[in-house]
Amino acid sequence: MQKRFRISVDGRSYDVMVEEVPLDGAATAPVTPAVAQAVAQAVAAPPQAAASAIPAGEGALTAPLSGVIDSVAVQVGQRVAVGDVILVVEAMKMKTEIVARNEGVVTAIPVAAGQPVEAGAVLAVIS
Repeated sequence: MQKRFRISVDGRSYDVMVEEVPLDGAATAPVTPAVAQAVAQAVAAPPQAAASAIPAGEGALTAPLSGVIDSVAVQVGQRVAVGDVILVVEAMKMKTEIVARNEGVVTAIPVAAGQPVEAGAVLAVIS
């Protein structure tokens, strides 16, 4: 008998088919209530992408694509130059460096490493 589940690993959702199979070729392993509850919670609560509280505007760096924040290379208050790496977004096993388009001081970083983001979300603000 096959059952379909959605699981979340490192902020990414996967649909999987699970089949009950005999252990050691004899008995079938039942799904325990604890396992069923854990799977149900994973299916019911897929990770939500960051909703930026900071509106996109002048000096705002936005996500060019949906993905997960791989790393943040700067801190609020740090001075940056054009071309400095601000953070890295990972999508489909590809890492995209988000670089400063203007020089200035980082005034906000509303995201953190490991957090999913949608395309267009504000990742940092440089003033």
